[in-house]
Amino acid sequence: MIEVIGIKFKQTGKIYYFDPGEIKASKDESIIVETARGLECGTVALENRMVEDEAVIQPLKKAVRKATAEDLEIAKKNKEKESKAAGIFNEKVAYRKLDMKLVDVEYTFDGSKILFYYTAPSRVDFRELVKDLASVFRARIELRQIGVRDESKMLGGLGICGRPFCCKEFLSDFQPVSIKMAKEQGLSLNTLKISGSCGRLMCCLKYEQDAYEHLLKITPKVGAIVDTKHGKGEVIDMNLLTGKLTVRLERNPDAAPVVVNRRDVKLIKDAKIVVEKAELDALKNIADD
Repeated sequence: MIEVIGIKFKQTGKIYYFDPGEIKASKDESIIVETARGLECGTVALENRMVEDEAVIQPLKKAVRKATAEDLEIAKKNKEKESKAAGIFNEKVAYRKLDMKLVDVEYTFDGSKILFYYTAPSRVDFRELVKDLASVFRARIELRQIGVRDESKMLGGLGICGRPFCCKEFLSDFQPVSIKMAKEQGLSLNTLKISGSCGRLMCCLKYEQDAYEHLLKITPKVGAIVDTKHGKGEVIDMNLLTGKLTVRLERNPDAAPVVVNRRDVKLIKDAKIVVEKAELDALKNIADD
């Protein structure tokens, strides 16, 4: 076992383990830590605790000290400089006529390095841009191209549910989301209904997927052959949440279908939920898989 503290550098960023040394940290306290890019000011997300050795990537970086008033003032001034740097970046991009959009700017704690996060439809040759920026800021310049999901996470906003983006509020990592999940949950494969503001499949499709997978195991699917108290028939519709099945009876296919509960039928031959190639092609721009 090894003692660690968990530090975050962004509100919904990943939690990184550090060696606390003699520091007893409290949640939400500001801490100066040693990172691969120098000293950084982070926030305590997990207080001192013991974890298994396997949960830690060695060597473990050290927590240097609790942030002083001076440290917090430096962090505040860096935030102010980031806003000015964004304006200069956009001016230089316009001058160089580059097809790229700035999303965020980040100063390292000691101000020796500035990171610019941007989106672009394709690769951008920004070598001259870096020279322009370095001559203005007298610091190391790093440009990082990010995806549309990361852009939404950084900028934030409101989803179609009316609540702030999950990625901005609490998701530290993006989970894989697929068209198959939407199909299994009985959602309309309509781009406007299953994609978020980022233009990709909504992250919340993942939340209830385990429950739907369980229900799919115990519920005959559309196309399944079942035996009911009314006779044998084919499932033409189903409601996973209520367990109601609409069955067309073999002995009288032209009659109105019967509605039965999944508990009251015997499965003879099940069917599969398949995402057709045409469906995948139509939605390929919003899927990650």
